Amino acid sequence: MEGRKGDWVQIYKVLLQPEQRSPHIPEDTKKVPLELRVKGFLTHDAKINDQVTITSLAGRILTGKLVAIRPQYGHDFGKPVPALLSIGKELRMLLDKAGEER
Repeated sequence: MEGRKGDWVQIYKVLLQPEQRSPHIPEDTKKVPLELRVKGFLTHDAKINDQVTITSLAGRILTGKLVAIRPQYGHDFGKPVPALLSIGKELRMLLDKAGEER
């Protein structure tokens, strides 16, 4: 897949190898590299796995390996909490009742 200048993309880069990391971090963390994954706008045409430059939404210019073109957001807020599902309805009823009493 090929990205075009201006496409929304994600890059990847290793910032620190395990041996470069601080000795003051947990042991399991010391064993892995410090990695960067960031999204931004491609500054030139490129293919997946190419070294590229992007401009982030904050205006930062960053370089890294192109890993995704038009990446999707893969997070959510988890499963609904049953006790919280009725709160909005209950609050509206209380506010309506309070408004009627004025």
